[in-house]
Amino acid sequence: MTAVVRRRTAAPARAAHKGQQTKAAIIDAALALASQVGLEGLSIGAIAEVMQMSKSGVFAHFGSREELQISVVREYHDRFEREVFYPALQEPRGLPRLRKLFDNWMRQTSAEIDSGCIYISGAVEFDDRPGPVRDALVETVNTWQAAIHRAVQLAIAEKHLKADADAAQIAFEIHGLILALHYEARFLRNPMGLQRARQGFDNILARNLP
Repeated sequence: MTAVVRRRTAAPARAAHKGQQTKAAIIDAALALASQVGLEGLSIGAIAEVMQMSKSGVFAHFGSREELQISVVREYHDRFEREVFYPALQEPRGLPRLRKLFDNWMRQTSAEIDSGCIYISGAVEFDDRPGPVRDALVETVNTWQAAIHRAVQLAIAEKHLKADADAAQIAFEIHGLILALHYEARFLRNPMGLQRARQGFDNILARNLP
């Protein structure tokens, strides 16, 4: 391969890589903005201003505001899994893993007190608004709830919880604790929120021990 051919081949690759980097930077900025103003606060113009780019430059990466919002939802979910779900998989199956999932989830919720949770704020914004953004939110939340449900089922299978424990109900109550924690900590600024959530989790387990 001649030097000219190599340069011609390398140029599109560099351009594609730079385009991917730019798109990732836009999503990162959009996620930070959405954490403050919600998904509804996102717009091509707002992100262009934050990134000091032209609107057409942002539009080249996201053909619509809706596509930008969906990309933010998916990026939030990916980060959530990295921070909450995957570290818990290092724990043994059963209660150790379930506890780690809840601990990680509480820590994530605490870290978001000043910024907000895309899952929760997005649910408020899109609960009655059908469309692709709502679908993306529902898909990611369902994925996470399924992971919690599976962790409870494994705790039952490992005989850490009683055999007739209702895995769906336990997962529902755990999710409810996180929603309550977010409300207490973010809206009411209750310093006891974390302690109450942890006590609630222990109470759920105590009712379902073999």
